Amino acid sequence: MTLSVSHSNPSLQADLQITGSKSESNRLLILQALYPNISIENLSNSDDTQVLQKALEQGDGLIDIHHAGTAMRFLTAYFAVKEGCEVEITGSKRMKERPIQLLVDALQRMGADIEYLENSGYPPLRIRGKKLHVDSVKLKANISSQYISALMLIGAALPKGLEILLEGPVTSTPYILMTLEILQNAGLKGKFVHDRIFIEPAKEIAPVSIAVESDWSSASYFYSLAAISDSAEIRLSNYRKDSRQGDSALAEIYKNFGVETKFQGNSIVLKKSSQQRARSIKEDLRNSPDIAQTIAVTCLALGVECELKGLHTLKIKETDRLQALKNEMEKFGARVKITDECLKLYPASSLNTQVKVATYHDHRMAMAFAPLALKVPVQIEDAGVVSKSYPDFWKDLNSLGFKTEELV
Repeated sequence: MTLSVSHSNPSLQADLQITGSKSESNRLLILQALYPNISIENLSNSDDTQVLQKALEQGDGLIDIHHAGTAMRFLTAYFAVKEGCEVEITGSKRMKERPIQLLVDALQRMGADIEYLENSGYPPLRIRGKKLHVDSVKLKANISSQYISALMLIGAALPKGLEILLEGPVTSTPYILMTLEILQNAGLKGKFVHDRIFIEPAKEIAPVSIAVESDWSSASYFYSLAAISDSAEIRLSNYRKDSRQGDSALAEIYKNFGVETKFQGNSIVLKKSSQQRARSIKEDLRNSPDIAQTIAVTCLALGVECELKGLHTLKIKETDRLQALKNEMEKFGARVKITDECLKLYPASSLNTQVKVATYHDHRMAMAFAPLALKVPVQIEDAGVVSKSYPDFWKDLNSLGFKTEELV
């Protein structure tokens, strides 16, 4: 489905309820499978979370997680310690190109029974669950924090708990801290000190109910809308000022574009405070790489040069996000330079119109480019891909006065 997106009023006002964080929801679902007396409120309605939920309910046999990278990593660790089960985990063509060797190697060193069914180092996998007795493992820390979180989530279910020794600079530290906080909120004990993570064993925990904070990654698109607008007042709930989500860095970053964030109760209110903005920005996004696309497109819309670093994990996401950003922003007239971990944008003085944006089966490409419709009409290919993380995205955009029309 290709969607034509336009907007005629540069002033925005809305009060929106954003679905629970996919990152938090998926972590809690794994813990709930290990400790069934955990109850979850405000669970994400994303495709990724539904896929993970279905896989956990199925429990054995052939499991297809489609494009859900988090599900692939978390389920690999979970099924490795689920005694007596045998599963084959597969996914989309792109999923079979996304590396998982570091996690599999770590689990195999712990005694896990995992084998590759096609290409070594990549899904699909066959896993035979068993009790793992090794209580310490080393893991390179500069590839994906999801590998680390996957091990943390199963750590307390191991007979002697788990010590994870991190080698090299740690990527996306806030996501590790998020996992640790979720474990602690569930009544499990753990700590993260320097380059070591310790998770204590626990056969059972007391009943507990945990509410999922709304997704800051989803909020990023409304920050972009506020920045590009002439005026805006957008209320989003449920968000915490002390959030562990790395993408909460948005509140500080978007001051560069004249957007203020006010915390009111369990909501944030985004206001366009002025038309003044930085002429250029530099950001290191190693702790929040998922908002790189949003920031880059905001800069494209506003004619702001930007240099974004710490993006080495973007090449192994749903698509090579650095190359995809370069391809699509250049359609609007920008100059873009990329390396393995950096993007530099030199925007055009005016944007080309009626551009058709390719999304590469990547939800964040569709949502990041949609706010450009405040400047010029755009066409978004495969617009339904947003359901991966934010199924209500286009409906919420309509509530802000955007006109969306499906093209034949």
